[in-house]
Amino acid sequence: MRTVMRLGKMLRWFLVASLSFSAFAATTTPTPTPSSNTDTIELAQANVTNNDPYEHFNRAMFQFNEVVDKLVMRPVATLYIKIVPKPLSKGLSNFYNNIDTIPTVANDLLQANFYQGTSDAWRLAINSSIGVLGFFDFASDMGLEPNKEDFGLTLAQWGYRDSHYLVLPFLGPGTTRDQIGWPINYLFLTIYPYIYPVAERNQLYLGSLVVKRAELLRYQSVLAQASLDDYTFIRDAYMQHRAYQLERNAELNDPYLESNKTEKNSQKVD
Repeated sequence: MRTVMRLGKMLRWFLVASLSFSAFAATTTPTPTPSSNTDTIELAQANVTNNDPYEHFNRAMFQFNEVVDKLVMRPVATLYIKIVPKPLSKGLSNFYNNIDTIPTVANDLLQANFYQGTSDAWRLAINSSIGVLGFFDFASDMGLEPNKEDFGLTLAQWGYRDSHYLVLPFLGPGTTRDQIGWPINYLFLTIYPYIYPVAERNQLYLGSLVVKRAELLRYQSVLAQASLDDYTFIRDAYMQHRAYQLERNAELNDPYLESNKTEKNSQKVD
């Protein structure tokens, strides 16, 4: 833990300008995870339609977040990329991804996705030990692919699937369900509330925002070229990716689903 605290101190001068809570989310452009299941992708695209009844409010919040991001997070993230060596930057990214695996495992269990939970737990154990607190991602080399779960996905697994798109100041894009789930995920399932003193906790958390915002800088050119309306592009990308995650998690609950699909497809061919 002392190593983690020293890391927070190293990042302190990056974070002086980081007065916003998580403005980096204003330009988050998640890309749908590749899937061999065409029906899942089509369903994800269909779910985007007519799911933004708060568009006027959402656009106002989107513009607010854009301004905060432009003034605070983007310059800090750009400076971070310029002065932090790539090997260290990769290590820090792995380190924070490893921290995020803790709530992922907890949500796996809450969703009763025990097979995925076992895989994610092994990933956490391996990277936290021989991976030196996660700075080295040996688990991926061993075939344990990264996964990310949150309480919004858990609520969906419990039945709260249909939810409208909602953008909040500082928190950025989400759905009503996901925005409700965020504080529960942070307060009860992550390690941050249990880190003391509070100043060190805040430095560590703000450090994660800087690292994640730096990772998102590579999508800036994609965003500029993909659409004349940044708001629509980000909304559709988020909702498609979220719909994919919901369908994927539903399938993880049924270990026989894929074999049943294969059998049905073979019968059609016959």
